[in-house]
Amino acid sequence: MSGYFAGVRVVVTGGAGFLGSAVVEQLRARGCEHVIVPRARDYDLVEIEAVRRLYADARPDLVIHLAARVGGIGANRMNPGKYFYDNLMMGVQLIEEGRKRGLAKLVAAGTICAYPKHAPVPFREDDIWNGYPEETNAPYGLAKKMLLVQSQAYRDQYGFNSVVVFPVNLYGPRDNFDLDTSHVIPAMIRKIDAAIRDGTDVVLWGDGSPTREFLYVDDAAEGILAAAERYDSSDPVNLGSGREISIRDLARLIGERMGFRGQFTYDTSKPNGQPRRQLSVERARERLGWQARTSLEDGLDTTIRWWRAQRG
Repeated sequence: MSGYFAGVRVVVTGGAGFLGSAVVEQLRARGCEHVIVPRARDYDLVEIEAVRRLYADARPDLVIHLAARVGGIGANRMNPGKYFYDNLMMGVQLIEEGRKRGLAKLVAAGTICAYPKHAPVPFREDDIWNGYPEETNAPYGLAKKMLLVQSQAYRDQYGFNSVVVFPVNLYGPRDNFDLDTSHVIPAMIRKIDAAIRDGTDVVLWGDGSPTREFLYVDDAAEGILAAAERYDSSDPVNLGSGREISIRDLARLIGERMGFRGQFTYDTSKPNGQPRRQLSVERARERLGWQARTSLEDGLDTTIRWWRAQRG
């Protein structure tokens, strides 16, 4: 352990959330004694005055920006304007006010949704501008991609040190299991769990053919802190596991690990989302010295146990 974070004042936006809480835990484990987690009720980061007040109150050396308005396909379809505006304004204002106040460094989490819908697989960082994102989550993806534009522009003009990493789909304990806003793994776990108890089948969106890559939340937190400690560039960096799996195979895998003996049916009137998602992860290994450590099977087992324990 390097001791890099000892004595550093760190603001983690979204630090009470799924990914943020994992980052906060790891910061404290690394000896960081000054971790500030702004709560939305106190600091609405969409509002510039709240951002200014946060900087004045917290006096950070490092900001890790993880706060986001986010959800699955359904939530994105219902809230395209809100997801675009809120995510854009949070990022733009945090970087601008940080630049004005002489912030030493800002690390921000982008999103896999920023990649073009038909990007060559595996997604390489150099392909991030070669097309338009998948339509159902494009407003969110483009808003988060502006972090990268701003990071590069501010580094060129002002010498402002910021880093943007692009995590693939995350999962793990403390994830959002609300079926209206959750992502695919927690939604599947909850649906399968209910079907086991009710003796019913499971209905999933789309036709099951799209592929996705998943990253365990603790691995993602380690990647973000590696970027904070070791990386000083505005070139984007993917954070992923490098393993691609179809939705149909994922459902089968989760079902097996939960002891589900029913059937999966697919509602093809619902959208599939992006056809394929798999990241190239060479840059993270080369520049951050980081790679994912948790297998999908092990991560699913931990997540399933957590869900069953907390739902009673």
